[in-house]
Amino acid sequence: MSSTTTNEAGAKREHRRPEILVEPVKGRLTVHVDGVIVADTTAAVVLTEGRLPPRHYLPAPDVHMSLLSSTDTSTHCPWKGDASYWSVTVNGKTHPDIVWSYPDPIAEIAGFMSFYAERDEVDLAVT
Repeated sequence: MSSTTTNEAGAKREHRRPEILVEPVKGRLTVHVDGVIVADTTAAVVLTEGRLPPRHYLPAPDVHMSLLSSTDTSTHCPWKGDASYWSVTVNGKTHPDIVWSYPDPIAEIAGFMSFYAERDEVDLAVT
Protein backbone atom coordinates (compact mmCIF):
# COMPACT_ATOMS: atom_id res chain seq x y z
CA MET A 1 0.00 0.00 0.00
CA SER A 2 1.21 3.53 -0.70
CA SER A 3 0.05 7.11 -0.63
CA THR A 4 1.00 10.16 -2.64
CA THR A 5 1.71 13.67 -1.39
CA THR A 6 2.30 16.86 -3.34
CA ASN A 7 4.83 19.46 -2.19
CA GLU A 8 4.50 23.25 -2.56
CA ALA A 9 6.14 23.12 -6.02
CA GLY A 10 3.55 20.61 -7.21
CA ALA A 11 5.94 17.65 -7.30
CA LYS A 12 4.35 14.35 -6.29
CA ARG A 13 6.04 11.85 -4.03
CA GLU A 14 4.87 8.31 -3.36
CA HIS A 15 5.14 6.95 0.17
CA ARG A 16 5.21 3.22 0.86
CA ARG A 17 3.35 2.01 3.91
CA PRO A 18 5.78 1.05 6.66
CA GLU A 19 5.27 -2.23 8.44
CA ILE A 20 2.93 -1.65 11.39
CA LEU A 21 3.11 -4.16 14.23
CA VAL A 22 0.74 -4.14 17.19
CA GLU A 23 1.55 -6.43 20.10
CA PRO A 24 0.10 -6.80 23.61
CA VAL A 25 2.09 -5.34 26.49
CA LYS A 26 2.96 -7.92 29.11
CA GLY A 27 2.19 -6.54 32.56
CA ARG A 28 0.56 -3.40 33.91
CA LEU A 29 1.07 -0.05 32.19
CA THR A 30 0.60 3.15 34.17
CA VAL A 31 0.84 6.71 32.94
CA HIS A 32 1.58 9.57 35.31
CA VAL A 33 1.39 13.18 34.20
CA ASP A 34 3.07 15.64 36.54
CA GLY A 35 3.05 12.90 39.21
CA VAL A 36 -0.68 12.09 38.94
CA ILE A 37 -1.94 8.72 37.64
CA VAL A 38 -3.85 9.44 34.44
CA ALA A 39 -4.11 5.88 33.11
CA ASP A 40 -3.70 2.35 34.45
CA THR A 41 -4.26 -0.82 32.44
CA THR A 42 -3.32 -4.44 31.91
CA ALA A 43 -4.68 -4.35 28.34
CA ALA A 44 -2.21 -2.02 26.59
CA VAL A 45 -0.63 -2.67 23.21
CA VAL A 46 2.58 -1.34 21.72
CA LEU A 47 2.56 -0.19 18.10
CA THR A 48 5.74 -0.03 16.06
CA GLU A 49 5.64 1.69 12.71
CA GLY A 50 8.73 1.81 10.52
CA ARG A 51 11.46 3.97 12.06
CA LEU A 52 9.11 5.88 14.37
CA PRO A 53 9.44 5.36 18.13
CA PRO A 54 7.23 2.60 19.55
CA ARG A 55 3.93 3.93 20.93
CA HIS A 56 1.91 2.44 23.76
CA TYR A 57 -1.86 2.52 23.30
CA LEU A 58 -4.28 2.06 26.21
CA PRO A 59 -8.00 1.27 26.12
CA ALA A 60 -9.92 4.54 26.55
CA PRO A 61 -11.93 3.17 29.53
CA ASP A 62 -8.62 2.79 31.42
CA VAL A 63 -7.76 6.49 30.99
CA HIS A 64 -9.09 8.95 33.59
CA MET A 65 -11.09 10.98 31.08
CA SER A 66 -12.15 13.47 33.79
CA LEU A 67 -8.59 14.84 33.63
CA LEU A 68 -8.65 15.27 29.84
CA SER A 69 -10.13 17.97 27.65
CA SER A 70 -10.35 17.72 23.88
CA THR A 71 -8.49 20.26 21.77
CA ASP A 72 -8.83 21.51 18.21
CA THR A 73 -5.51 19.90 17.25
CA SER A 74 -5.59 17.17 14.64
CA THR A 75 -2.99 15.41 12.54
CA HIS A 76 -3.19 12.98 9.65
CA CYS A 77 -1.40 9.68 9.13
CA PRO A 78 -1.98 8.11 5.72
CA TRP A 79 -1.97 4.66 7.36
CA LYS A 80 -3.84 5.18 10.66
CA GLY A 81 -6.10 8.09 9.74
CA ASP A 82 -6.87 11.43 11.42
CA ALA A 83 -5.85 11.82 15.05
CA SER A 84 -7.73 13.84 17.68
CA TYR A 85 -5.92 15.31 20.68
CA TRP A 86 -6.55 15.98 24.36
CA SER A 87 -4.84 18.07 27.01
CA VAL A 88 -4.37 16.81 30.57
CA THR A 89 -5.00 19.09 33.55
CA VAL A 90 -3.46 18.04 36.87
CA ASN A 91 -2.13 19.96 39.86
CA GLY A 92 -3.65 23.16 38.44
CA LYS A 93 -1.57 22.95 35.24
CA THR A 94 -2.74 22.07 31.73
CA HIS A 95 -0.44 19.99 29.55
CA PRO A 96 -1.60 20.64 25.97
CA ASP A 97 -2.03 17.98 23.30
CA ILE A 98 -0.35 15.22 25.29
CA VAL A 99 -2.85 12.45 24.41
CA TRP A 100 -4.22 11.35 21.05
CA SER A 101 -6.35 8.71 19.44
CA TYR A 102 -7.67 7.85 16.02
CA PRO A 103 -11.48 7.90 15.71
CA ASP A 104 -11.36 5.54 12.70
CA PRO A 105 -7.99 3.74 12.92
CA ILE A 106 -6.61 0.36 12.02
CA ALA A 107 -8.55 -2.27 13.94
CA GLU A 108 -5.87 -3.07 16.53
CA ILE A 109 -5.95 0.41 18.11
CA ALA A 110 -9.65 1.21 17.76
CA GLY A 111 -10.87 2.63 21.08
CA PHE A 112 -7.31 3.13 22.33
CA MET A 113 -5.40 6.29 23.31
CA SER A 114 -1.69 7.11 23.39
CA PHE A 115 0.46 9.55 25.38
CA TYR A 116 3.62 11.41 24.35
CA ALA A 117 5.97 9.39 26.56
CA GLU A 118 8.93 11.58 25.53
CA ARG A 119 7.43 14.67 27.18
CA ASP A 120 9.16 15.50 30.48
CA GLU A 121 5.92 15.58 32.46
CA VAL A 122 4.88 12.09 31.31
CA ASP A 123 6.05 8.96 33.09
CA LEU A 124 4.97 5.77 31.37
CA ALA A 125 5.91 2.57 33.20
CA VAL A 126 5.34 -1.14 32.55
CA THR A 127 5.54 -3.35 35.63
